[in-house]
Amino acid sequence: MSPPPKSLRTDLCRVLGCDYPILQAGMGGVARSELVAAVAEAGGYGFLGMVRESPELIRREIHAARGATDRPFGVNLIPAGTAADLFEEELSVCLEEGVHSLCFFWDVDAAAVGRVKNAGKLVFYQVGSVADAVAAERAGADAVIAQGLEAGGHVRGTISSLVLIPQVVGALSIPVIASGGFASGEGLVAALAMGCQAIHCGTAFLATQESFAHDYHKQRVVEASSRDTVYTDAFAINWPRQSPVRVIANSAVDDLDGRLLGYGPEDFARTPIASEEGRPIYLYSTDSPLRSTTGELERMALFAGQVCGAIEDVPTASERIARIVNGAVAALARLNPNVGEEHRT
Repeated sequence: MSPPPKSLRTDLCRVLGCDYPILQAGMGGVARSELVAAVAEAGGYGFLGMVRESPELIRREIHAARGATDRPFGVNLIPAGTAADLFEEELSVCLEEGVHSLCFFWDVDAAAVGRVKNAGKLVFYQVGSVADAVAAERAGADAVIAQGLEAGGHVRGTISSLVLIPQVVGALSIPVIASGGFASGEGLVAALAMGCQAIHCGTAFLATQESFAHDYHKQRVVEASSRDTVYTDAFAINWPRQSPVRVIANSAVDDLDGRLLGYGPEDFARTPIASEEGRPIYLYSTDSPLRSTTGELERMALFAGQVCGAIEDVPTASERIARIVNGAVAALARLNPNVGEEHRT
């Protein structure tokens, strides 16, 4: 693609070494080297989703991504969702490998931020409230990803992106990235208008050819409407109590008989329904179907944000980025007809 118009190139693009203010979320299991490298090569910035992964896998995925692109990328880890000793090993590998950035999520872990900053690397923190955003900035984060209630996967936000993001932007002096409901050029322009420096997309990149999600999961995203997603904390095994997610409704959700909230990992028997390379996957765990998963995929956590209603196919990551950029250029042209002449992809 051609260079973006100046109105789309933010200061954060310069810091990250990317062409477009489009970040690919570090979805656990789904965001592996093939997707991250494809996003980077297409001009975006991606995060490897290495939540609760072994140090060996993390090192292997970092090397694989570097073998496929010479552009920067980061790694997503979640302190609150990982045993302390494993998180220490994960973070140590990332720092040993000199990754460009770390992205953390859920409760703000000031010690983890400090370790990464002391190593001279960038820190992103994904949050769901103004209070957590302020805490992340005070801890030393370089940028905050503000996540609204519309988001898929684990959802920290409790209000919509449109309401949350301007408040976070107004409270911080560091860059803010919009997350939750962003998958289009119009959404990118809206985020920039609210004062953000980029958008952070999960569902849009889950449904790409390079994502490590199972084809069944991708197809369910394509087929789903926005109303087909549910907000629940029933997919609890592997995470702290009452950690809500947004998933596409399935038979496991139906079995809850309308009680969607108030669960923890201790509330469910360990009932195997699938397998991931020999590891059992339990009903109501946070595992989603991957390429290498076999079993009752329909009963697993089919993570998707409300923006799934706008996802109509499974293109390459490059095609997804091109559509977002072209959509943004068209949206800007509607606001200012002179903008549209700057860029064609």
